[in-house]
Amino acid sequence: MDEQGSVAGMVLSMTDVGFAYPGEGEVLHGVDLELGAGECVAIVGESGSGKSTLLHLAAGLEPADAGTVRLAGQALAGLDEAARTRLRRAQVGIVFQSFHLIPTLTALENVMLPLELATDLDAALRRERAAAQLAAVGLGDKAGREPEQLSGGEQQRVAIARALVHRPTLILADEPTGNLDSRTGEEVFALLLEQVRATGCALLLVTHSDDLAGRLDRVLRMQDGHLQDRAAETPAT
Repeated sequence: MDEQGSVAGMVLSMTDVGFAYPGEGEVLHGVDLELGAGECVAIVGESGSGKSTLLHLAAGLEPADAGTVRLAGQALAGLDEAARTRLRRAQVGIVFQSFHLIPTLTALENVMLPLELATDLDAALRRERAAAQLAAVGLGDKAGREPEQLSGGEQQRVAIARALVHRPTLILADEPTGNLDSRTGEEVFALLLEQVRATGCALLLVTHSDDLAGRLDRVLRMQDGHLQDRAAETPAT
């Protein structure tokens, strides 16, 4: 096991995973997924096919109903909610479609949050690392601005900095360009990928864009709760 807790370079492992929301049909069926250290994988599929639910289970936000989910070598089924939260805060960074920045905090303060929750760094070091991460996404001069003073693309850059600042082993990105125009979305996607590659963490990206997905290491397709390697799909005849 390495210093960040992964086993043999495997950051995320899902085996025969199933999940259903109360009162609804099964959302995920027999999902198998392995994501290695530094690997960037896209999941594509129609709305409602289970993509976002899979990310929730990968992060430990929801417990699986069946099968096994391992995050950084740790089986989530053996953890209570508090332990899952601690593991997620240490090992996972999440980038949402709607940014989810705290409106009353500055860009710098938003980026500092994971360090306050998941590390024992003192205040000066937290501020120093957050400022460096903001500079890495091109917003070093806007650290004191609140979210409403930033464009959509800038807000998503802050969200990317926040997801990376505590040096997680896994980034989960749920349609991170979905609320941006095409040009800004392209810039944000390129920045996200650049930052992930630079830090060496793994990336699991949900997207509707086949173009963006095709630029990652692997593309998986979610259909009716089943996950399939798109490279293995049989072309229509």
